Amino acid sequence: MTIHKLCKPGEQLSQVNLPLFSTHVCAGFPSPADDFIDRFLDLNEHLIKHPNATFFARAEGNSLQDIGIFDGDILIVDRALERNHGAIVIAALDGELTCKILDLHRQQLLSANPDFPPINIAGIEHLVIEGVVSFSIRKHLSA
Repeated sequence: MTIHKLCKPGEQLSQVNLPLFSTHVCAGFPSPADDFIDRFLDLNEHLIKHPNATFFARAEGNSLQDIGIFDGDILIVDRALERNHGAIVIAALDGELTCKILDLHRQQLLSANPDFPPINIAGIEHLVIEGVVSFSIRKHLSA
């Protein structure tokens, strides 16, 4: 999966407060919804923990489709998070960015699609882990 950097949020994030309703939305059979607003929600406070160490990138390709990251998704990448085993990371291999699952036990970058083989990283000198993917954002409208 190729990665295209979009932007870095910067030090000052604008706050956008949107209503968060007190009822849950049923994903099965419909239920009547309340018109009561529980509180207002700023997505920055939920999606960006380290503003100075966070950037956005756009995913390209389908190597992580089995874990729900698809072509065109926006990735929120945090450079301050630990690069733990099993983390979804943005890695620079010989200057090219890719998004994969970090396997520290086997020293590999893994895909989540059987069509893509693991990438061995043992002994690679030009490997840089740019950050950890904390969230992905997907558009659900077709137009």
